[in-house]
Amino acid sequence: MLQYILNIFIGLFIGLLAGLFGVGGGFLIVPVLTLMGLPIHDAIGTSLACISMSSFASAYGHLKRENVIFKVVILKEVFSIPSALFGAYITAFLNTRQLSAIFGFALIYVAYKLIKEPEIVSTKKKVKVDYKKVPMIGIISGFSSGLLGISGGILNVPLFYSLGLPIHYAIGTSSVALFFTALAGVIGHYTLGQVHFDKAILLAPGLILGGFLGAKIAHNTHPEHLKRSFSLILIIIAIRMILRGFGFVIP
Repeated sequence: MLQYILNIFIGLFIGLLAGLFGVGGGFLIVPVLTLMGLPIHDAIGTSLACISMSSFASAYGHLKRENVIFKVVILKEVFSIPSALFGAYITAFLNTRQLSAIFGFALIYVAYKLIKEPEIVSTKKKVKVDYKKVPMIGIISGFSSGLLGISGGILNVPLFYSLGLPIHYAIGTSSVALFFTALAGVIGHYTLGQVHFDKAILLAPGLILGGFLGAKIAHNTHPEHLKRSFSLILIIIAIRMILRGFGFVIP
C-alpha cells in the first residue's frame, strides 16, 4: 500500500512538470523506472508509455485554454513520427553509458536555450510562425523521443521559440504534439520488447491528475518564472545523467 501511494505522488509530481512545461516528463520517468529495476533501454520504452498518459492530460488542459497552434502540431508530427520510430530502432545498438551521456548533453542544450532566449510577447492572432523550420524541428524532436525516451517535449518548447511562439503557446502546442510523438515511440519500443505496461500503470493515476493540474498552473504563471525554474531542473538532471554516462556511480 505504501509503495502504491508513493507511486501516485511520484506520478503526480512528474505530471505537474509535464503540464507546467509542455513536456512528457521522460527526463524524470527514466531515472524512476531504473530505480524500479528496469534496464535503461526498457526504462526508455516504458517512459514513453507514461508520457502518452501525462501528455494526453496536459494537452487537454492547454486545449481548453486555447494555447495550441494546430498547424504547427500537424506539420511537425508528419516528420516526428517516422523519426521517433527510427530513434527507437537505434537504441538496440547503443550501450547504457552512451545513452546516459547523450541524454544529459541534450538537457544542457535545452536549459541553455530556455535561459538565453528572450520572452516573446504576443497574442495568438499576432503570432508569426516560420513554418519552413517546422519539418527540421519535427525530425530533431522525434528522433530524440525514440532514442532517449524524453518525448521530444523538452526540445519542442525551446525550438518552438525559433518559430516565434510565446512560451504559453509553445508549451501548449508541445503538449499536444508530443502525445503523438511519444505514441509512435511506444510502438517502436514495443516491437523490441522494451515496454513494461505493468510499471507504467503504477504511475498512471498521478501522471494524469498532475497533467491536468500542471496545465492549469502554467496558464497563470509568469513566463520568466516558467523558463528559469525549468532550466534549473534540467541542469540538475543533466549533470546526473552525464556523470552516470562516464561511469560514475550516481544513485
